[in-house]
Amino acid sequence: MIPFFNRNKNAQDQHSRTSEALTLSVFFDDHYFPHAQASKRAPDLDWHVFNKHMRPSLGRYLIVDLKNPVLDVWKREQILTGYQKATINKHIHLMNRMLNLARHWGFIPQHDPQQQNLRCLQLGDHRQRFLTEAEIDRLLSVCKQDRHPYIYHIVQFLLLTGARKGEVRTQRWQDVDFSKRIWTVPLSKNGRSRRVVLSSAAVDTLQAVRVVTEQLHLPTKPDSFVFTNPITKTAYHSFNTVWFKVRAQADLSDVRMHDLRHTYASLLINRGVSLYEVQKLLGHSSLQMTQRYAHLEPNLLHRRTELLSGVVNPSLKD
Repeated sequence: MIPFFNRNKNAQDQHSRTSEALTLSVFFDDHYFPHAQASKRAPDLDWHVFNKHMRPSLGRYLIVDLKNPVLDVWKREQILTGYQKATINKHIHLMNRMLNLARHWGFIPQHDPQQQNLRCLQLGDHRQRFLTEAEIDRLLSVCKQDRHPYIYHIVQFLLLTGARKGEVRTQRWQDVDFSKRIWTVPLSKNGRSRRVVLSSAAVDTLQAVRVVTEQLHLPTKPDSFVFTNPITKTAYHSFNTVWFKVRAQADLSDVRMHDLRHTYASLLINRGVSLYEVQKLLGHSSLQMTQRYAHLEPNLLHRRTELLSGVVNPSLKD
């Protein structure tokens, strides 16, 4: 009978020999992707990124040979090709996840100074863009005239709820409690469900969407998508095409759809809503995430200080 420590050593030696013949493509196909399918919400995105940005240039490399010089060249070539920094960082995140799992599973050494994780590119400060009331009116006017059946209601609903476009894109009728004016997002960005409080205007928008959907002879059953693509009869894959069109017509080419969420927050704060309340309405897990809107408060704070002016200086009383 083979002693336990010898059996363990034999298993390690066999694993080591396997690693020496393991290419990145085989590692991804046989090890990483099955793991991603079981543990990630959107594994197909990893499949797309790997096949387009890694398999052609790095797939043939043995995983033990993916040293710093090779990875740095791969990173540099993406920069020279002209990819956006944020896009390159997404590719880097996937590469680092694969390297970490390869270490965890014993395919590459735990501590190799020549095979370190890649550093992400510096993006600088995130741009904050808030629409003025005049810009909102202009945008909604353009959307209302567009032939797209839902873009006016989509933009209106985003401005009225501060929701993320992905949440609106996959919203179903069964997620909305009209009597309580609550929309439950089953799975938000942080991996948990969240509740969105709906104003009367937001409810009216949803009712208008239902009318349009019925006119298009599309289903409005509980499990139907609120915004159903008339061509595919399912949820829209993206709103980008029509969004780029209407924002250009409204002379707002620098505005992202996500900026409607920022605008929602800014409108609330400048009308006296506290950061804590905005945190809850946006579904942020911590107040720190909402602090980006704190700079909107000074004018409001100035108005608040004036509340005491007449008390201390009677001559300023109305």
